[in-house]
Amino acid sequence: MIFENEKQFLKIIKYTPSFFIIILSLIIIIFQFIDKNNTFEKEKEKITQEYIQKNKNLIKTRVDSIYNFIEKERSYTKEELKHSIREAVENAHLIANSIYERNKNKNPELIKKLIIDALRDVRFNKGRGYFFIYEKSGKNLLLPYNENLEGTNFINHQDSKGTFIIQEMNKALSKSDSTFYSWYWYNPNKQDKMREKLGYIKNFKPFDWFIGTGEYIEDYEQEIKEKILKHIKNLQFGLNGYVFVITYDSIYLSHIKKEYIGKDAITNNDAKQIRTVIKELVEISKNGSGFYEYTQFIKPDGAESIKKISFVRGLQDWQWVIGTGFYEDDLKKTIKDRKEEIENEYQESLEKTLEISLFLAVILLLSSIYFSKILQKKFRKYKREIREHLIENTKQQNILAQQSKMAAMGEMIGNIAHQWRQPLSTISTTATGLKLQKEMNILDDKFLEESLEGINNSAQFLSKTIDDFRNFFKTDKNKEVFSIQEALDKALALVYVQFHNKNIQIIKNSNDVEIKNLENEFIQVVINILNNARDELVKKDFEEEKIIFIDVTKKKTSIKISIKDNAGGIPENILPRVFEPYFTTKYKSQGTGIGLYMSQEIIRKNMQGEILVENKEYNYNDIDYKGACFIIELPKDN
Repeated sequence: MIFENEKQFLKIIKYTPSFFIIILSLIIIIFQFIDKNNTFEKEKEKITQEYIQKNKNLIKTRVDSIYNFIEKERSYTKEELKHSIREAVENAHLIANSIYERNKNKNPELIKKLIIDALRDVRFNKGRGYFFIYEKSGKNLLLPYNENLEGTNFINHQDSKGTFIIQEMNKALSKSDSTFYSWYWYNPNKQDKMREKLGYIKNFKPFDWFIGTGEYIEDYEQEIKEKILKHIKNLQFGLNGYVFVITYDSIYLSHIKKEYIGKDAITNNDAKQIRTVIKELVEISKNGSGFYEYTQFIKPDGAESIKKISFVRGLQDWQWVIGTGFYEDDLKKTIKDRKEEIENEYQESLEKTLEISLFLAVILLLSSIYFSKILQKKFRKYKREIREHLIENTKQQNILAQQSKMAAMGEMIGNIAHQWRQPLSTISTTATGLKLQKEMNILDDKFLEESLEGINNSAQFLSKTIDDFRNFFKTDKNKEVFSIQEALDKALALVYVQFHNKNIQIIKNSNDVEIKNLENEFIQVVINILNNARDELVKKDFEEEKIIFIDVTKKKTSIKISIKDNAGGIPENILPRVFEPYFTTKYKSQGTGIGLYMSQEIIRKNMQGEILVENKEYNYNDIDYKGACFIIELPKDN
């Protein structure tokens, strides 16, 4: 016969492994899903950081490359300029020398005029270049852009820096036959102030002249700027990448939008944010170089943008802001592609997990069914063994209960003998006295009444004692409300005589508490503990009082009853075994070893409480004692 619980247990064995695999698979799938999202977030962050760093490095490289290109162009163009003006002066010197050699026998003034006329209309460097001739005395002989000044002595003329130009040229030519020289002079096209000029001068010894030419720095730099800006305008990276150039005065020099060029980026823009951006970019460039993040609402292709990162570098000589940038929203496609890759990987992993989980679930289900059949056979055999063991155990329990009952009855009979001895002696003595006085004819009515009253009182005491013992041995197991105080009094009444005769004092310290439980069984446990304490106290030979303390303490949901003596305590090596069945420290003729075992069974199983024992040291009446302390804890409502 298979019981319902057994059927359920076998079903658990059959289906639990498969169910467990399914649950585990779901957990793995959930974990994979969470891990996929976490991986994507990490990948997204990684891609973002790598993208930003990569593009930062890229735009910085581009700007640095353009900056280096400008510096090289400036250097190269300056060398070209030097070469061109030197070559021009050398040619002019050859012309002058050739004229001189062909006409040196003629009037010197005529030769001078021929040379000056030959060089007056020569122009080079896109018409900007011309020749000038000075005598070493400082007198100007040729100044094509302003012939009115020809014949003027400039020996004491100073430029805007306070330099005596002609004097300094003479000094330079006294050391070298030809040389480059920089000075400040009025540009014919911009005569508002003197501007820096780079020139080349060469001695013409036949007439103690020097011939020279020069180029205004800003003119040749303007030519370089136009060349560089043309180059920059042709640079474009991808759909929206370009290089922009802005002056420190916020004028656009180069931009992907041609309509911006030549306009003020601040005054011609209504967007407050853009004006702020331009100012910040200029400030960064003035301090060298750096990155700057900002939002550019409309990209060159017309699409809305989320954020742009630019790198700018300042060209201090020209007061240029050179920069380029990239848009972070171009990152979206990269992230989207990576997300699709991760989702595909997750889908493949999910399919593999489901396949493995299904395979394992089937294998485990078949295995579980097979093993459940084996276990079913084992259960049947095990049940038979359990039944046999229960029968044997029941016999043993019955024997223990009978032994406990017999031991209790023996104790009670001894208590009855002690309780009855005095009243029986009183009845016997009174009856003998009545008989003797009757025989001697001295029996009076008063003595008769008093004697009969005494006999009646003793008989009533004997009757009450019989009732107390009969109540103690009731087998009623119904839980009823009873007073702990009254139950303790009943227990003490049953053992009073023996404790009194042994000079053992019992001290109670308790408040009355009512609980719902088994009163008689509680009394039996108390008597068992008191009898054990009595036996130990009787063994001891000491001058101090023999005392047993009973304390009752109220708790929130339970009551605690402690019973301690001053017999010196239980040896530590046997303390853990005192509740074991058949364990006793008494002689075989004096104890069975089931009193405390049955007490524990009663408290735990019948009364749903707890009982334990410990050795305790305490002080009473300024005397230190040590003894065993039994603690019983019972629920208030049960």
